[in-house]
Amino acid sequence: MSLFILSQILIGIAIVSDIITFQFKKRVHILSFLLFSSTMISMHFMCLGHWTAACLTLLGASRYITSLFSTSKKILAVFMVVTVIISALTFEGLLSFLGCTGALFGCMATFSSEDKHLRQFMFICTSIWIVHNYLAGSPGAVLKELIFMSSNMIGYYRYYFRPRIQPLP
Repeated sequence: MSLFILSQILIGIAIVSDIITFQFKKRVHILSFLLFSSTMISMHFMCLGHWTAACLTLLGASRYITSLFSTSKKILAVFMVVTVIISALTFEGLLSFLGCTGALFGCMATFSSEDKHLRQFMFICTSIWIVHNYLAGSPGAVLKELIFMSSNMIGYYRYYFRPRIQPLP
């Protein structure tokens, strides 16, 4: 089996996790599924040899673990600095720039104390990663991000836009 095929299998597993992720309301559930998904995505990028993205998604996994226990802005700042450092150390041009930018929005999402803000920042983060994954040549990763974005939008609609139906007296 080629590394490309393995990468697409790993991203397929991440897709299943992402479909489930934003159908939860509780932040802890959202972040737990993002932790698993990030691990699969990191291995996917390792198979493709995109080291900035691989390192940033592993950092993202540790960020999700940390944010389960704290939404401290000081810890957010540390993760943002580490994101920039990793991106600089593994710099591969435009892909690294896009990955860094997407990861910075992911940091802000992760350390948002309200799931509404988490979802809004994740929408921006996901939009950037769609472009990154297209340029990186991973159709599975583009599909994953599109599904992730759709799931986020559906969850956002369900919790913040859908009119509340009042039971008849």
